[in-house]
Amino acid sequence: MQQLSIILPAKNEAEGLRRTLPALRARMPEAEIIVVDDGSTDETAAIAVEAGARVLSSPYSMGNGAAIKRGTRAACGEVLVFMDADGQHAAEHVGDLLAVLDEGYDMVVGARDASGQAGLHRGMANAFYNRLASWMTGHPIADLTSGFRAVRADKFREFLHLLPNGFSYPTTSTMAFFRSAYPVAYVPIPVAKRVGNGSHIRPLKDGVRFLLIIFKIASLYSPLKLFAPTAAAFFLAALGWYGYTFATRHQFTNMSMLLFSASVIVFLIGLISEQVTNLTYRRDA
Repeated sequence: MQQLSIILPAKNEAEGLRRTLPALRARMPEAEIIVVDDGSTDETAAIAVEAGARVLSSPYSMGNGAAIKRGTRAACGEVLVFMDADGQHAAEHVGDLLAVLDEGYDMVVGARDASGQAGLHRGMANAFYNRLASWMTGHPIADLTSGFRAVRADKFREFLHLLPNGFSYPTTSTMAFFRSAYPVAYVPIPVAKRVGNGSHIRPLKDGVRFLLIIFKIASLYSPLKLFAPTAAAFFLAALGWYGYTFATRHQFTNMSMLLFSASVIVFLIGLISEQVTNLTYRRDA
């Protein structure tokens, strides 16, 4: 039987850990449980130690993704399970992810339904990301940003250098697995209401951050799928404007030249980005 490590990034999640850790220990007594204390100012670390978890503490907050990376480096298990420490993810669903992982997958993600989204605007944004990522990869992606997932440790560690220190590690790891042809599956799970502190999401700042995720999705998988349509749009705009100015003034204007040039530049940037992406995922034998 493969050794299992369960990693919970936690920042001021004392209340959530009081509920989550005993349930995990009761259901998976042999699993290694790691709580990465991301600069908490409450009793997060003390409660984790009391529950028998291994605690990795940071002197200051480094971010959710940084906690995932620290926990992954320290974990001993061949299979890693990542879950939130705020009580949203239930211990009984860990087995559901592991059962599907045993069917030959390298990553299994717990997919939330609409009721599990943090507000209407977040639900709409996540639905858009799911559709965009599905188009980029050619595979249906049920929940791109879910933090509840089981992975094979050796595969996940290949992409640690790609993971950001912030909140978008699920997006990065999912696209990296698809890009490297590692099979990914989704399991529907219910999500409970978080306990303890309110969400760490900040609407304005994180709204900009999630907008940047759109471009990260493209750059992580196939940049040309983003750059080529953009270049085509500039090219068609240039043709349209040239046709209009030629018909009305018999001129080739500076605007037409600018649009044609933009289409060529954007396409060439896409080609370069595609090569950089290929080099990023290249592995020596």
